[in-house]
Amino acid sequence: MTAITPASDASVRQISCAVIGNPVAHSRSPGIHQQFALQTKIPIHYSRLHAALDQFEATVQSFFAHGGKGLNVTVPFKLEAWQLARANLSVRAQLAQAVNTLWMQNGAVHGCNTDGIGLVRDLQRLGLTLKDARILMIGAGGAARGVIGPLLETGCAQLHIVNRTAERAHALVSAWPDAQALKAKRLSAGGLAQAAHAQGWDLVLNASASSLSEAAPEVPSGLYASGSCAYDLMYAAQPTAFMRQAHSDGARHTHDGLGMLVEQAAESFYIWHGVRPETDAVLRMIRAELDASH
Repeated sequence: MTAITPASDASVRQISCAVIGNPVAHSRSPGIHQQFALQTKIPIHYSRLHAALDQFEATVQSFFAHGGKGLNVTVPFKLEAWQLARANLSVRAQLAQAVNTLWMQNGAVHGCNTDGIGLVRDLQRLGLTLKDARILMIGAGGAARGVIGPLLETGCAQLHIVNRTAERAHALVSAWPDAQALKAKRLSAGGLAQAAHAQGWDLVLNASASSLSEAAPEVPSGLYASGSCAYDLMYAAQPTAFMRQAHSDGARHTHDGLGMLVEQAAESFYIWHGVRPETDAVLRMIRAELDASH
């Protein structure tokens, strides 16, 4: 058998990937993907790509025209990404009506949403049992829409979505294409005042933007069942206002969304490169960096 001599580093063509957003300088995606690249020995160059608010599509097309492999999409472009890839969407992206992962295949832009599966995998990593769980989700915007499908797929007993504007929560739920979930009342909606449950919730998710302003959502007390968990889809070096509120209200465990960020990145990495990286060590590293930056 003829031995294969590894190519020198100089001859290896790096695969170009990036995160696109506005703003995007704060994104931790480059560090996460570079760690995945080191782990899997795939030669990746991952950068931040700032797009003007009216130049998203042009920026994406230019990236792929110059040989780009994959793009992660962050605020405020997930809806535009969904529209751009509308002819070639994964089932997850069709349900979420938002895209955070783009790639070129057979000359066409394809899109997926990895936020929901990233959330579910992080919850499972944390040891939560989602099957038959009673789940409350606060917020009815894009973050909520992106995770409904994967949460329902876990076999949870109930997913109740509440929002400051109750009509928005009802609109999100009534438009959900899984009629069986609605008929069985596994998926329901209400205002913040309707957040309570007689038995308490096993898991409360904060998908609202409240943590961006360091404010806790205005929900009633007594939300948490024994042994319950509160999870903020946002992440920070210190416990968020929602996490502090949940701890005071009796949640046994509180977590932020840094693990979700790493897990959704791993799913994007798998889509682009066909290899699923390990996430635990990368999560520990990013957490240490976040703590050190505080």
